[in-house]
Amino acid sequence: MNISNNIVSINSSQTLLNTSAKNIANSSPDLAKDLTNQIIAQDTTAVNVNAIKTQDEMLGSLLDIKA
Repeated sequence: MNISNNIVSINSSQTLLNTSAKNIANSSPDLAKDLTNQIIAQDTTAVNVNAIKTQDEMLGSLLDIKA
């Protein structure tokens, strides 16, 4: 997996969060569904951020070895 895939996934999670927030702001939201979607989006974002950090660290180590 490369960084661009992680960024696309983070953007998708942000869209899901925005949609859930709009639904919650409505007069009759399905709170169970929307809160579940927010938790999923939060966890997905955290996983992708950790993957990007790991990829960055690996690239830094590779550059250190090569230097």
